[in-house]
Amino acid sequence: MAARATWKGYLRVSLVNIPIKVFPATESSGTISFNQLHAKCQTRIQQKRWCPTCNEEVAHSDIAKGYEFEKGRYVVVAEDDIEKVRPTSTRIIDLVQFDEATALDPMYVDRTYYLAPDGQVAANAFAVMREGMKGKIGVGKLALYGREYLVAVKPHDKGLVMYTLHHAAEIRGTESIEELGAIPTKVKPQEVQLAKQVIGTFEKKLDLSDYRDEYREGLQKIIDAKIAGEEVVAPAVEMPPKVVNLMEALRKSLDSVSDQKKKSAKAELPKKVAAKGEAKKKRVG
Repeated sequence: MAARATWKGYLRVSLVNIPIKVFPATESSGTISFNQLHAKCQTRIQQKRWCPTCNEEVAHSDIAKGYEFEKGRYVVVAEDDIEKVRPTSTRIIDLVQFDEATALDPMYVDRTYYLAPDGQVAANAFAVMREGMKGKIGVGKLALYGREYLVAVKPHDKGLVMYTLHHAAEIRGTESIEELGAIPTKVKPQEVQLAKQVIGTFEKKLDLSDYRDEYREGLQKIIDAKIAGEEVVAPAVEMPPKVVNLMEALRKSLDSVSDQKKKSAKAELPKKVAAKGEAKKKRVG
């Protein structure tokens, strides 16, 4: 099934405006969601807007936006106030700065979208801009539906990928995390060396398609079993042992990886011997 664009507009770089379509790069259909039910009768719960002061349900038309400037004290912000600062919905992704693609810290990324040309005429300009942006990332703003978004755009496969970004003011610093203050400034070189060896044994080219959402799969099995009226048995939960001696734990990690590699090599050996035997039979035949 072909992907459907959720937005149309223009990608602007200086005086160049390219008609584009925007497609979500991720989907939530794989996530299992639940409804809230009354456990007694399994009826779906209804959410109501309730005022505890007036002891009554409040209609949507009677809801006001309030900003809490002190504990329990609010200033009411009306829609007219919001309109005064709301940006015009221009439907233009305006890139105003470029840097190396590696300059973007993943912490700033909020959501991901694909960009594609809107029409054959736009395809050529889109291709030229994509090639010109190779190795670079463009940063700019997008005014959409009364909101202003900070965005970054870079080449990806045949098209472009766009990230909506958090502003710097939204990113929390680590100075507020007291536990980080307990981390020592100096560590033992021999422990670091062993840690690097352990890490090195797990190094390989990253491919996220190797990983599955095992929690979702397990949850789906439980749901299917319950629908079928089968009993669900929970597996025993194993707690990881506490690390008392770091050096000993690192050495055991290396030994464990070494043993696993030996077992894997032994398991592969019969397969290779069998494959050689089959090849020899074919040559003889």
